[in-house]
Amino acid sequence: MLDPLQEPFMQRALAEVVLLGIAGGALGCWVVFYGFSYAAESLSHSIFPGLVLAAIAAVPLLLGAVPAIVVAALAIALTARIAGIDREAAVAVVVTTMFGLGVLLALSPQSPPGIESLLFGDVFGVTDADLATAAGLTVLVAVALRLLHGRLLITGFDRGTARSLGVSPAFADVALLILLAAGIVVAVQGLGNLLVVAVFVGPAATARRLSDRMLPMMVLAAVFAVLAGVGGLYLSYYAGTAGGASVALAIVAAYLLSLPIARLRALRGQPPAPTGVTVT
Repeated sequence: MLDPLQEPFMQRALAEVVLLGIAGGALGCWVVFYGFSYAAESLSHSIFPGLVLAAIAAVPLLLGAVPAIVVAALAIALTARIAGIDREAAVAVVVTTMFGLGVLLALSPQSPPGIESLLFGDVFGVTDADLATAAGLTVLVAVALRLLHGRLLITGFDRGTARSLGVSPAFADVALLILLAAGIVVAVQGLGNLLVVAVFVGPAATARRLSDRMLPMMVLAAVFAVLAGVGGLYLSYYAGTAGGASVALAIVAAYLLSLPIARLRALRGQPPAPTGVTVT
């Protein structure tokens, strides 16, 4: 069990999944609560062309991911203003367009070898700079969620009367989406474009099955994310499977294991709240 810890690349990978697990688990509870799971997947896919351009130009992935996610957000907003196109259709159009553009760029002659790592991640290749960025994300998420906790709860529970309580629903939505976008941009470097959404949805969905109070749910989600991340890395190390895919598989396994526990909880008269969570 301790052999992998002797490897520097494994130490960095473990630190990365722990940091991302804490940030993704806590933030993911609000993503699930607000019904932004599809938005998380959409944002992660939309940055693919930016990642490919950054790889072609041999610059840090962040320099490509940030402009791409801004372009995607603006494109969704503009498309949704077209008569006859609702917001979900606008998201679908923009996401498929952006991802398709990324695939075309990835297939170009200028595309460097190993471009597939952008899709599935290279968690064993994280650098000290990546770890510093992940640590910064964790601090940002912790501080932001602490400051926004009341606003997010009020908006999530009763959007209709939030304004009468001095809370802007639009502000809460935008703040949460900005945090989600920042999390995706950071986590995509280790988990890849296709798998990054797992850390922001899977642990939170698992915790949601076991708790109907927001703060315990956030703690549970962070714990599940960290344990799944560590378990996935050990699976990858000993089984020779892809690191990011192994982490995603472990997250799915944790969710599946939570189902019978949630069922038992319901039979004992403690079902999770069907649409929301309890204020703590």
